[in-house]
Amino acid sequence: MTEPTLPTLDDETLAFAGRVFQFARMGHAAELAELFGQGLPANLRNDKGDSLLMLAAYNGQWEAARVILEAGGDPELANDRGQTPLAGAAFKGDIDIASLLLAKGAAVDGTGDGSRTALMTAAMFNRTEMVALLLEHGADPSLRDAAGQSAADMARAMNAPDTPAQLDAAEKARG
Repeated sequence: MTEPTLPTLDDETLAFAGRVFQFARMGHAAELAELFGQGLPANLRNDKGDSLLMLAAYNGQWEAARVILEAGGDPELANDRGQTPLAGAAFKGDIDIASLLLAKGAAVDGTGDGSRTALMTAAMFNRTEMVALLLEHGADPSLRDAAGQSAADMARAMNAPDTPAQLDAAEKARG
């Protein structure tokens, strides 16, 4: 049985795709909205599996992220490393982007194709405001990744100074 071959993309098509992904990274919301209106799929992904939404979220482009979400961008679409846009926002500590994603349906404890939640990511990098936001939205501090570690365990392993105690208090409050 032979493997199916992918179509070869010409230079013009590759250049166009590169511009579209750059629009998401740089926050060119109006250009993206126009392209979506012409039929561009909102869940287009690059060679690393990063969706337009992931690129906008990771780069703090709130308006572009909103446009992508309204065009049907999937807030749970993970990249090739299993990271969701919410995990990207948690890593960056971008409260505004995280709030937008949560308001538009991102699962607070979603893991994409991986096993780490946004709370775990935020905790590891001592993003106390992000941890508080995620906990307010119902994130479960007792969840464990594929290696059996909780968000607090990961934060301790990364020597995060504040989030381990913050998570311990949240878990005690949950009972």
